[in-house]
Amino acid sequence: MIDDLDLGFDEPERGEKGRHRRSFRKRKGGSGGGRGKTFLALLMALLLLGGIGGGAFYGFDRIQNYFVTPDYDGAGSGEITVEIKNGALLADMADALVAADVVKSQKAFIEAAEANSRSKNIQPGTYKLRKQMSGASAVTAMLDLKNKIVNGLTIPEGRTSKNIYKLLSDKTKIPVKEFEAAAKDPEALGVPDWWFKRADGKKVVKSIEGFLYPDTYEIPPKATAESILSLMVDNFLSVTGEMKFADRVQKERGGVSPYEALIVASLAQAEAGNKDDLGKVARVAYNRVYGEFDCNCLEMDVTVNYWLELTGKPTKTSAEMNQSELLDTTSPYSRKLRGLIPTPINNPGEPALEGAMDPPVGKWLYFVAIDKQGHSAFAETYEEQKRNEAKAKEAGVI
Repeated sequence: MIDDLDLGFDEPERGEKGRHRRSFRKRKGGSGGGRGKTFLALLMALLLLGGIGGGAFYGFDRIQNYFVTPDYDGAGSGEITVEIKNGALLADMADALVAADVVKSQKAFIEAAEANSRSKNIQPGTYKLRKQMSGASAVTAMLDLKNKIVNGLTIPEGRTSKNIYKLLSDKTKIPVKEFEAAAKDPEALGVPDWWFKRADGKKVVKSIEGFLYPDTYEIPPKATAESILSLMVDNFLSVTGEMKFADRVQKERGGVSPYEALIVASLAQAEAGNKDDLGKVARVAYNRVYGEFDCNCLEMDVTVNYWLELTGKPTKTSAEMNQSELLDTTSPYSRKLRGLIPTPINNPGEPALEGAMDPPVGKWLYFVAIDKQGHSAFAETYEEQKRNEAKAKEAGVI
C-alpha cells in the first residue's frame, strides 16, 4: 500500500559540505488512503506544475545564475584603462575590473586567476584593457606586458621634497608650483595627525618632508600633484606599518616620538656614506641630542645644507662652508641648535628608518669617513676622533 504524500517541498536543509538539500515529506499517521487518493494527489501536482510553469522557469534561471559564475564571453571590445594599486589583492583587482565593466563579476576574475599559475605575476600599475572581457581573457591580458602602461619614475633615497618635486615635474609636466601647493597640507595628503607629535617639548612644524617614500612609482595617466604625493605618503605608511616603526620607537627608544625618530633617520640618510653605517650614525644623533654631548646639539653640516636649499641658495661641501654658516644660530636648522631640528631634512629609505628605529648600542659621539667606499670610523671621545681624522687624511678622504 502506498502512503499518502505531501507534495510540498521542505525548507532547504544543509547537507554535506554546506550544499542545499531538498526532500519530500512523508506524512506520518494512518496506513492507507487507497489508490483514489494517490491518483488525486498526482493530478493536483500536475495541475500545479502546469500553472506555475512560467514562474518555475524564471526561478530556474535565478538558481542557475547562483551556481554558474556570471562571466562575459571572449576578449571584449573597445579600450579602457584600469589602475591596479600597490598592495592590491585578487579581490581588489576584481573590484576595479568590475567597476570598469571589464569583467562581469568578481568571481569570474578570481576563478580565472586562481586557475592560472602565472596570475601571481600581475603587478600594480595601469593597464590597457577591453570592456566586457571574460575573466580568463582579462587575466591573460594583464599578464601581457604590452598591455601595461609603463610610466615609471624612481625616487632615490635621501632626496629632499624640493628635489622630488623637480623630478616629478620633469616626468609628468605638472608644474613644480602645484606640488608645492599640494604639500602645504600634509594631512590632506594622508599623513595622520598623530605623526606630528614630539616628546621633546618643541613646537611641531607640519612638513611633508620625510613622508615621500623613495621607491619606483608608476605614474597613472591624468595624475595630479595631489594624487602622486598621496601615493608616496601611502607607500610610506605601508612600509613603516609593516616595520612597526612607530610602535617600536615608542617602546624601545626611551621616550622619543616616531616623528623625532623620522628626523634622525633623515640625518643618518644624509650623513652615512655607506649603508652599513646608517644605524651607527643614528646612534650618534641620539647620543648628541639626548646624551652627554656638551651642547646637546647635532653639529652636522647636512642641516646647514638643508637650510641653504630651503632658502634657495646653492648647497656646499663641508670644506666650502664658511664660519658664519657653520656657526649661524639664527637658522632653525643651525648646527648649534639645542635638541633636534624642526623637521626631517630629506626622505629616508627603509634601511635608514630601520637604523633610527633599532640603532646598535654604543656611546659614540663622533664619526668620520675613512675610505673612498664611504665607511666611517666612530669614536666616543674627541681625542679618538682626531686619530680617526688623521687616518682619513692619510687615505685622501678629507
